[in-house]
Amino acid sequence: MSTSVTALTLGGLDKLPTHARRCVFWEIDPAVAENSREFADPVFEKEAWLSTVMLEWGSCGQVANVNGNVAGCALYSPPSAVPRATLFPTSPVSPDAVLLTTLSAEWPYPDADVGHRLISAVVADLVRRGVRALEAFGIRTDPPTKAMSDRVLGSMTLMERIGSPVRESGSASAATRCSPETCMINADFLEDVGFEVVAQHHRFPRLRLELDSDHGWKEDVERALDQLLAAAALTVPFRIGAA
Repeated sequence: MSTSVTALTLGGLDKLPTHARRCVFWEIDPAVAENSREFADPVFEKEAWLSTVMLEWGSCGQVANVNGNVAGCALYSPPSAVPRATLFPTSPVSPDAVLLTTLSAEWPYPDADVGHRLISAVVADLVRRGVRALEAFGIRTDPPTKAMSDRVLGSMTLMERIGSPVRESGSASAATRCSPETCMINADFLEDVGFEVVAQHHRFPRLRLELDSDHGWKEDVERALDQLLAAAALTVPFRIGAA
C-alpha cells in the first residue's frame, strides 16, 4: 500500500474527503451557527474559508492518498482565523502557535499510518515557515486503556458539546452534521504522536507540539509510528465501531 501526502492547493479543494469539504464546525462563527436554521451550501462556506486563509496566510492543508484514493486530510491555520477556537475552557491558543483543527483518516485506511504521515507533513511545512509550535484542542471520551493501534483520530461518542452543532440543509444533513463528535481529534492520539497537554481539561484539553529545531519532532513522530505499526501487527485489524 503506497501512501503519499501533498499540500492542499486552491485548485485542489475538490480533493478533500467528503466530510472535510462540508464541515464548517471550526470555520463558522458559533453565534451565526446557533441563530441560523441551516446553511444552504456548507461546501461553498468551507471553500471560501480555505481560499481566504491560503491567499492571506499560505498553505493550510495536507491531503493523504493511498494508491490514488483520498485517504485523509489535515487542516491548520492561525487561531485568529478559527472562530470556534475561542470557546473552549482551555482557550486561548498560545500566541506563537498554529492551530490544528482537522486530522482525519478515511475508512478503510489505517488511522495510525495515515494520521502520522499527515502530522509529519504538517510539521515539515510549519518548520520550513519558522512556526514555533502546533496546538490542538483534543477530545477525551474513554480512559486511555486502548492500544495505540486501536485509537481513532476523531471521537464519535462525546455527549457534551461546545456550542451548538452546525446544521446543514439537504437529506444528508444528519450524516454530515458538524459537532464535536465528528470534527475534533482524539486527545490520546495527539499524545501518541508527541503532543503534550498544556491546558488540562477532562473533556477538551489543549495540547502542544514544539517545532523548534532542537525538538527532534521527526524522530518523535517516527518512533511513535513504529510503535503503532508494531502494535497493529499483533492484533487482528478492525475499525472501532464496526460490527
